[in-house]
Amino acid sequence: MDTKHDLSNLGDDRIVYVRSVKAQDLPEDVRAQLGGLDHLYAVHNSDGERLALVKDRKLAFALARQNDLAPVTVH
Repeated sequence: MDTKHDLSNLGDDRIVYVRSVKAQDLPEDVRAQLGGLDHLYAVHNSDGERLALVKDRKLAFALARQNDLAPVTVH
């Protein structure tokens, strides 16, 4: 869960989507690293590709903005 990715090559579409993800819906290798968290927040691009998983919503928005992306919430 501590893998670095280059988000600068996302193209002109700078909008990303932030949504809550249940830990039980994640692969076992990811769940093993959660330290008891029951949900996380995912950041997705417009194609639905998951770009990041973080522990809270505030962090998801900060991550997006630090990479010059425009985060919006998905329900």
